Amino acid sequence: MSFSGNVKEELIEHYAKARHCDLAELSAIVHMCGKFGQDKKGVCYFKVHTENPGVARKCFTLLKKTFNIRTDIVVRRNTAKESSSFFLYAKGIELLAIRDTIVQAVCCKRAYIRGAFIASGSMSDPSKSYHFEIVCSTEEQAEYLKDMINTFDMDAKIVNRKKAYVVYLKEGSQIVDILNVMEAHVALLELENVRILKEMRNSVNRKVNCETANINKTVSAAVRQMEDIIYIRDTVGFEKLPEGLKDVALTRLAYPEAALKELGELMATPLGKSGVNHRLRRLSDIAEKLREQQGGAIRYD
Repeated sequence: MSFSGNVKEELIEHYAKARHCDLAELSAIVHMCGKFGQDKKGVCYFKVHTENPGVARKCFTLLKKTFNIRTDIVVRRNTAKESSSFFLYAKGIELLAIRDTIVQAVCCKRAYIRGAFIASGSMSDPSKSYHFEIVCSTEEQAEYLKDMINTFDMDAKIVNRKKAYVVYLKEGSQIVDILNVMEAHVALLELENVRILKEMRNSVNRKVNCETANINKTVSAAVRQMEDIIYIRDTVGFEKLPEGLKDVALTRLAYPEAALKELGELMATPLGKSGVNHRLRRLSDIAEKLREQQGGAIRYD
């Protein structure tokens, strides 16, 4: 089962302790994947259509807990797709409470968001990307849900997708928060483990890339230094070089892969890293001038 499916299974098995929270969750489910109506006598009814048996079971259980009214369930099987559709039908004056529910308490907002996700939400696999969404049929419904989510200090947004409006979150930390809001604590811990592993992997990759870049930089610099020193040797020789420059040039030729600090320690007269770097730059300048003058006379002071 997918990560999204596991989250839904966990939430389907979660039931609030208070009746008003059950009512809020039921209201969200019906508004997301059902519709309300009135019969000829003016009695309220609703129909819910879902392909998730867990959603049908949750809706049935919540109706029984909150109103204890009769609910009819019809199952239609699609042999071609090897799937089933579940249709729930309930009728009664009590259902007006579901249709017209006003969600205000924090606990009820948690329940409403939970019901909305169960009915029409999904999540991407966190090991690949971070994406949480709930698909709404109307813009008004999407705005209502977005504002409710954002009361928990999140930044949910809406995007229009074909004929639907999608409320979504993209930040990993906010998806952790929304799982906590919906009380999907098992999924939250799993997501946190994935995030920790990804952050560690990214941190290691950054360090490796940084070290690789530094090594490449050091190697490139050493290659240029060798080229300059060899050019000086083959053009005018080291005899006219000051002792300090001659010392660093000979040491670099002998130890082409040594770092500056190590190079300074290997010299006949040991020198610090900055001193070595300064002398190598002077050798580079000399080589550049020799190239410009094509072997002409040059001063080394």
